[in-house]
Amino acid sequence: MDYLLTETEREIVALTRQIAEGEVVPVRAKLDQEGIFPRDILKTMGDAGLMGVFIPEQYGGLGGSTMDLCLVTEELSRACLGVSTSYGAIALGTMPVLISGDEAMKQRVLPRVATGEWIAAFCLTEAEAGSDAFGMRTRAIKDGGEYVINGTKQWISNGGEADFYTVIAITDPSRGPRGASAFLVEADRPGLGFGKREDKMGIRASSTREVVFDNVRVPEANRIGREGTGFIVTMRTLERARVAVGAQGVGLAAGALEAAIAYAKERRQFGKPIASFQAVGHLLADMAVRVESARALLYAVARHIDSGASEFAMESSMIKVVGSDVAMSVAVDAVQVFGGYGYMKEYPVEKMLRDAKILQIYEGTNQIQRNEIAQALIKRSSRTGA
Repeated sequence: MDYLLTETEREIVALTRQIAEGEVVPVRAKLDQEGIFPRDILKTMGDAGLMGVFIPEQYGGLGGSTMDLCLVTEELSRACLGVSTSYGAIALGTMPVLISGDEAMKQRVLPRVATGEWIAAFCLTEAEAGSDAFGMRTRAIKDGGEYVINGTKQWISNGGEADFYTVIAITDPSRGPRGASAFLVEADRPGLGFGKREDKMGIRASSTREVVFDNVRVPEANRIGREGTGFIVTMRTLERARVAVGAQGVGLAAGALEAAIAYAKERRQFGKPIASFQAVGHLLADMAVRVESARALLYAVARHIDSGASEFAMESSMIKVVGSDVAMSVAVDAVQVFGGYGYMKEYPVEKMLRDAKILQIYEGTNQIQRNEIAQALIKRSSRTGA
C-alpha cells in the first residue's frame, strides 16, 4: 500500500534497507549463534546518519520524527530483531535526555548519539520491579553537590556496551513514585559494574546484563529534570518507546512473511509449488492481512505523535500490543509454511520465532498494556461524557 511517505522518508527506508540487506542479513545467523554485539553495524548506521533520525536538527540529528524512527526500526527488524533491539535501546536510553534534559546536557549528549559516537542504555527494571516498575530499590542519596547511587538494574539492553546510562532511582522513599528521579551516568564512573551477559532465547545479538551501582557518584548536573520527576520521565519515555516496539513487530512479521512466500514458491510437493495449495495460500493471505493492518496502525500512531498530540499513551500501548502479537502469530505461521525445514536453524524463520516472543514482554508486557488501554478508555469516556 502507498502510505504517502515523503521523499525524505522514502530515502530513509531505502538507506536502512540497503544496510539491512548488505550488512545485517549476511551475518545475522553468526551474531545470533555467538551472541555478538553488532557494534560495527551500529557504527555504519551512525556514519549514514540513521542514529540521528529521532534527534532534532539543532543537536545534529535529522529532525526527531517518531515516524522516521519507526521506519528505520521496521527495516532493521525485517533483517534481525537482535540488531534492531540494540539500535532501539540507544533511542530508549536517549529519550529521557530529549524529554527532560537541560540545554547543557542536550548539547553534550545528543550530537554524540546522532553521529553514533555514543551508545545509550535505559536502566529501569529490577529483580523485584518489573511490571511494578516503582517497586524499585535503587537509591540516589544527595551528598553535597553530588548524588550517590546504589542498587542493581536487571535485563538492561546494551548493558556493558553503552557509553552512558539513563537511570531511574529513588531519591525520596517517603513519596512513592513521586520520590523517583532520573540521572545520566557515564560508563566510566567509578563503582559502575556489570553482571554476566544473559544467555537468551532470542535477540541474542543484543547485550542484556545487570547494571550494578556501587556508590556511584554523579554531579547534580547529571540529574535529568527536577528531583522527583523520574516517574514522569519514565512514563513519557515508555510512551514513545512502545511505538518503536510496534515497529519492531511489524518489521519482523514482514520479514517472516517474505521468507514464507519465497519458500512456498520454491518448495514443490506432488509435482507443484506448495504456494498453489489452498491451505498454504490461506496461511499466507492471513499473514499478509495481519502485517498490513498492523503497519497501518503503526504509521497512524506515529503520525499522530508527530502532529504534536499531547496525549498518546493509549495509542502507543495499542500498537505495542498489535505489533508484537502480529509478529508472534506471523512467525508461527511462517514456520508452519516451511514445515520441518522451518524448525531448523539453517532457515531464518526459526530465529524469527525465537526473537518474536520478547516483543510481547519487554517495554511492558502485553497484559499490562491492555490494562493501560482499558484505564485510558474509561478516563477519556469520563471526560467526554460518553
